[in-house]
Amino acid sequence: MRMIFGLVLLVGLALAGGAVYLAKGQIGQYKNAIAHAEAAKAKVVKTQKVFVVTRALKYGEKLAKEDVRAVEFPVTALPEGYFDDILKIFPENTDAQRVVLRPIEKDEALLAVKVTRPGEDAGLTSRLEKGMRAFAIKVDVSSGVSGFLRPGDRVDVYWTGSVGGGQRRTEVTKLIQTTVQLIAVDQSSGTVEGAQIARTVTVAVTPNQVASLAQAQSTGRLSLSLVGAGDDLVIASNIEVNQKDLLGLEEETVVAAPKKVEEKVCTIRTRRGSEVVNLPVPCTN
Repeated sequence: MRMIFGLVLLVGLALAGGAVYLAKGQIGQYKNAIAHAEAAKAKVVKTQKVFVVTRALKYGEKLAKEDVRAVEFPVTALPEGYFDDILKIFPENTDAQRVVLRPIEKDEALLAVKVTRPGEDAGLTSRLEKGMRAFAIKVDVSSGVSGFLRPGDRVDVYWTGSVGGGQRRTEVTKLIQTTVQLIAVDQSSGTVEGAQIARTVTVAVTPNQVASLAQAQSTGRLSLSLVGAGDDLVIASNIEVNQKDLLGLEEETVVAAPKKVEEKVCTIRTRRGSEVVNLPVPCTN
C-alpha cells in the first residue's frame, strides 16, 4: 500500500513539475508577445489627412473635386500650405473654381501656393517669386532656339555688340546672365504645343538684372541658349569671345608716327636806315 502511495506521489510531483514548466514557457511567450507589440506600437508613425491630386495637372487648368483625394501623411513631413479639409479647397458658399499655378504631378500634395484662391485669375504676376520682375526679350528663329522655348525653361543670355573705337573696334559675344527662367513665350504663360517661332519671351529676373538686360538689348543683340532640365552645373559668367579669338588673329601693334622735328631758324637784327629787319643766318651751337 505504501508503495502504491509513494508511486502516486511521484507521479503527482512529476505532473506538477511538468505543468509548472509548461506554464512558465507560456508566460514567457506571452511576455515576449507583449514586448513585440509595444515595440511595434512605438514604431507606428503618427499621420495626418492630406489631400493629393489624382492626376498630373498643368498650369492654367481648373481644379475639380475629382482631381483630389485624401491620404494619410506623416506628421513629421507635412509640407507647408497643405489642405486637410475638402471644404477648404472647395468652399460651400461659392461655385468659383481654383486654377493651377504650377505643374503638379500625380499623387503630389496639393499646396496653397500651387493653386489660386477660388475665382482668382491665374495671371502672369502669379508666376513671379517675391522680389522678381518680368522682362521681355526680343527673339527670332536664331536667337530664340528655333522656337523650342517653353514657359518654365531656363536659358543663358548672351550679348553680341561692338566694343572699342577706331582701329581697336571689334565684335564681342559675352555671357551676361545664366539660368534665367522663362515665364511666358509671346502671350502664352501656359503650355505651348509644337515648335513656334516666338517674337518675345518673358523672363523672371531681379531689378538689377532688368537694368543689365535693358542696357544690353539697346546696345547690341541678345541670344538665348537653352539649359537642360537636369543641368545644375554652375557656369562662370566671364565667358567672352571676340573676332580675334574666334579667327586666331594676332593683336595688331600700332606704331606711333615719328614726331616731327621742328627746324631751328636763327636770325640777326640789323638796321637799314630807320627800319629794323631780321636776317636769317646759319645757326651755330
